[in-house]
Amino acid sequence: MPSDSNGGEQEVAINKLPCARCQAPAQLQCPNCLKNSLPKATSVFCTQECFKLAWPEHKKIHTGTLVASDAWLYVTKRGAARSGVMPDFAWTGALRPHPVSSRRAVPSHIVHPDYAVTGVPISEEESRQQQSVIPRSGADLEGLRRACRVGREVLDVAHAAIRPGITTDEIDRIVHEATIERGAYPSPLNYYNFPKSVCTSVNEVICHGIPDKRELQNGDIVNVDVTAFVGGYHGDLNETFVVGEVDAVSKQLIKVTHECLAQAIAACKPGVRYRDMGDIISKHAKGAGFQVVKAYCGHGIGDLFHCAPNIPHYSPNKAVGVMKEGHVFTIEPMVNVGSWKDDTWPDQWTAVTKDGSRSAQFEHTLVVTKDGTDVLTKRLPTSPPLWWEV
Repeated sequence: MPSDSNGGEQEVAINKLPCARCQAPAQLQCPNCLKNSLPKATSVFCTQECFKLAWPEHKKIHTGTLVASDAWLYVTKRGAARSGVMPDFAWTGALRPHPVSSRRAVPSHIVHPDYAVTGVPISEEESRQQQSVIPRSGADLEGLRRACRVGREVLDVAHAAIRPGITTDEIDRIVHEATIERGAYPSPLNYYNFPKSVCTSVNEVICHGIPDKRELQNGDIVNVDVTAFVGGYHGDLNETFVVGEVDAVSKQLIKVTHECLAQAIAACKPGVRYRDMGDIISKHAKGAGFQVVKAYCGHGIGDLFHCAPNIPHYSPNKAVGVMKEGHVFTIEPMVNVGSWKDDTWPDQWTAVTKDGSRSAQFEHTLVVTKDGTDVLTKRLPTSPPLWWEV
């Protein structure tokens, strides 16, 4: 049975951790793990009963079936390191980070982007596409269509799994496996050391939420951001979903954010200034009493995950350039119930609202056509309905 934490320095260390099974405050540590100096994050429990229930899986740590790399730990240093202790931070809302599982593997037969091993997208950093937008056509555009179709199919699979009780880590597993099944690499995985295959942003998280052990709760909202890399191209999209019964303000926030994206896309055509997207989005969001995030923007995409143009969603902004036929980019407004200001968790990825209010986002990848746009990540007849479509 686990050892009680009977005061002193060890008690303080254990009490900073959540139970390895249920996330309640920990009080006990497995004696075998203590003896062998195994990580506390996977060996502390709230009660003897919880330890007993966890034993069939937990004992694998002792037999070597579960290796150290499988430990659930907190992310630090933008994914380059892990810690057994939740960091101290002036959390802006009710949400807290939970332990994160190890990185999921991608089979070698699937083409990997250059950052898959090193974490650094050298080709992206050195490309002239950071300064100029390359029009896409022919085989180039068909490759993008394929990647975007894969991304859409994967997001729909994730959407169908959203429910109270599912962990965001399980959503990551579903996205990871669905992406691989389609012969694609999940673009977020190891991009600048991001540790997971999808971003899952819950409640006050604006973007770049890291999937972890926390279960989604009835009343939550969650954004799932999928990007698939296949055939040498990336396809990027995201949507925000309700979890169970959600309050009216959160539902309105989600719908207004979707409308912001739709209105911006409707205005896209050759000759339109990129800066005009911010005017359209801000006007609609502010008219509903919401504010638009300023720290993150839409971007060019293709054989690179991120490149020119940059497309701010707020107004006024100083984005340069005009749309031309063949330009491919994302528009992905992030809209908050409260202030537009943001903060970043100690993992150096998770962006949250400064005031702890809820945030929603929608994203599409599109190409400018002769007289408008073609949304490459558009919803399919089989796509699960959004809350107002039910």
